Amino acid sequence: MLGRIRIPLLSAYRPVLTDGRYSRLIFASAVSFLGDGMALVGIPWLAIQLAQPDQGGVVAGLSLAAYTLPGALGALVLGRWFGGMSAQKLVGASTGLRTLGLATIVALAAADQLNAFSYIALLAVSSLFSAWGNAGLYTIVSQLFADGRQLPANALLSVSQQVSIIIGPAIAGMILLKLDGSAILAVNAISYLLLLTTVARLKLPQQPAVARRAGVVAGFRILARRPQLVSLLLVTAAFFFLYGPVEVGLPLYVAGNLAGSGQLLGAFWTAFGIGAVIGGFAGGALARAPRWPAVIAIIFGWGLALLPFGITDNTSATMTSFALGGLIYGPFPAFTISLFQQAAEASELTSILAARSAVTTTATPLGAALGGPLVTLWGAADTLLYSGIATIVLAALVTASMLFLRGRARSQWARRSGHRALGSG
Repeated sequence: MLGRIRIPLLSAYRPVLTDGRYSRLIFASAVSFLGDGMALVGIPWLAIQLAQPDQGGVVAGLSLAAYTLPGALGALVLGRWFGGMSAQKLVGASTGLRTLGLATIVALAAADQLNAFSYIALLAVSSLFSAWGNAGLYTIVSQLFADGRQLPANALLSVSQQVSIIIGPAIAGMILLKLDGSAILAVNAISYLLLLTTVARLKLPQQPAVARRAGVVAGFRILARRPQLVSLLLVTAAFFFLYGPVEVGLPLYVAGNLAGSGQLLGAFWTAFGIGAVIGGFAGGALARAPRWPAVIAIIFGWGLALLPFGITDNTSATMTSFALGGLIYGPFPAFTISLFQQAAEASELTSILAARSAVTTTATPLGAALGGPLVTLWGAADTLLYSGIATIVLAALVTASMLFLRGRARSQWARRSGHRALGSG
């Protein structure tokens, strides 16, 4: 049985890993993702060191938000200038700015000139191009593999991100035993520099020139002509928004309902991450799986995985369910990205992916912001439960909508066929 599982996985990933350009890209991307995984610990830790005694939580929260959210703003307002750039230049601009911003933070910290305000401002500036960089990275994958190999190539990128969440914080913790948070950001800056130099040296297939488009919402204008992609983007945003309260509810559930420690909370996220890595690898081998049904099944399965939190306070049961949730979620990023890659033209892909990133980057933080009042109102366990129920309802609504549209299309086709038959008679 085990041999039968290994063979499909090897056959799915061998065609992409044997491409030297992709191998270099995935290695550099994995190192960069690992730097970001370490930053999950390094950024708030340094923020607490810089903050006033009673402002540590606020500064840490603002710092983490500054590391991600400005990318959505950049995707919206920089389209006029970035929409015509090649994928390589987009990744170069994003990684270059991130490297510069992090290096400046490290230099100021070494000179004892860093304060909370400048720290948050530099983090925000460093992330301004991140959505475009993410779009450029997946556009490069699309350029390298214009066939069914896009799914396993996307899956490896997604798995690399999940692995970084598992081991990055642990490495950061070891660094903090001897050094401060700025040392972690120094390592992160080096990881981005590696990705910058790797992408700059890639020799990609010649692509048609990308026409410059006026306006700051070029990607959304393109999406408006792709109803299926708009639907996918809205569904993804809703899914991420409904996930947001989990990031608030889970720590309070562990501390309150389970009377657990920070180590137990870390164990929950590790279990999720391990499940997501396994699911991501397995999903990358499902090149022939129908994408939309798979996306709906993942949303439905994640919703089911949250239900035990509202039913039991048994640690083993809820942690197992959370790990299964990670396993189910694992293929989701690769599946949805591949749908965009297949439906968009090469000249439009970067703008569309940047628009997608702008929406998805804000969806989870907005859901997390809503999670705070919900936990206060309902309690942590019920917040997790209702998040799961709402996610299941989302999957049901998407399924019903697709069945309705499919039935409507069939009836229209039948009427046209009937009219043609009468006309020929």
